[in-house]
Amino acid sequence: MAPETAPGSPAKRRWSLVDIGAAAAVVLAFGGVIWSPKLRGAVAQVTGEVRPVTVTVDVRGVPSADPAALLRSAEAEGKVALVIRNTPHGTVKVREIVPLARRLIVLTPQGQVVTAPDPNQEVFGTFDGRFVLEGQGRRTGGGVVFGNQTIKIGVPVELEGSNYRFNGTVTNLEIGDS
Repeated sequence: MAPETAPGSPAKRRWSLVDIGAAAAVVLAFGGVIWSPKLRGAVAQVTGEVRPVTVTVDVRGVPSADPAALLRSAEAEGKVALVIRNTPHGTVKVREIVPLARRLIVLTPQGQVVTAPDPNQEVFGTFDGRFVLEGQGRRTGGGVVFGNQTIKIGVPVELEGSNYRFNGTVTNLEIGDS
């Protein structure tokens, strides 16, 4: 016969497998909230770790029927959607787009180096440009964290506007003061 408990005294509670699983789920959810990248980014912004970052991306050799019109269109938008390592970052401001001119380099029989504008650029219509982008980021030991992704010079990125999608390469990073 089981001993009876006195009225008003608490009964002993046994933990079932379901109770343990529910407790573990609550602990994991709490841990996920504490260590989430968005929360970490919000804390970094409040503490002043986030600073203005200028990222320069070079786009070379994109076939285009009218490269000048494409350049004007991209400048008029004033922003691009940025994808770093196949992960969308969001939209960043375009500070400027500098057209890049291709040059031919020839070594003459006399030993001189001669350069000239590439005539094929006008004939075949390729877009070459340097996008200067502005956003928010923070410096870490592994580089600059920009859009929850660490970027360095040489990292391939995608720039997407309303009528284009370019693959480019990061060629410069500058971190400003807050």
